[in-house]
Amino acid sequence: MTDLAGKQIAIIATDHFEEAELVTPRDELAKAGADVKVYSVSGEPIQAVEGDTEPTQKVDVDGSLGEVDVSALDGVVVPGGTVNADHMRLDEDAQRIVKEAYDAGKVLAVICHGPWLLVNAGLADGRRLTSYPSLELDLRNAGATWVDEEVVIDGPLITSRNPGDLPAFVDAITQALVG
Repeated sequence: MTDLAGKQIAIIATDHFEEAELVTPRDELAKAGADVKVYSVSGEPIQAVEGDTEPTQKVDVDGSLGEVDVSALDGVVVPGGTVNADHMRLDEDAQRIVKEAYDAGKVLAVICHGPWLLVNAGLADGRRLTSYPSLELDLRNAGATWVDEEVVIDGPLITSRNPGDLPAFVDAITQALVG
């Protein structure tokens, strides 16, 4: 197992995130030694869903998006879930976090519907990305080259399509963090 001791990771989400897309990276990266913190828009616990519609667990968070100091991080993870992603794409703090991470060359890992945030943050243009298939046209219209692959790495950006891609997604994040 890769040792991620000393690596600082923020996962940013709000209610109705796809459970596996937050919980799996959180748990796997922490198991490898990273310090993983979860941040929500309000700083309050957030509701997970499965398949976008079935509520599962509430997840405790470590703070609000406004408290995220990107300069202290090694990476940022953005889970999907249609409702989560739609709300996150409009959040100014979420946009700031991904822009700062991208501009600093930090690992920025986004899955499923999460790439909507990349569109609104102005980070999709000229990038090679994947996502849940329904975002293909949105990403192409934002100037991205969209591909249907389980994980796509373009500079500091790592994107994946859905929960089935989580093993490859987490592995790509891990490999990028050990650089």
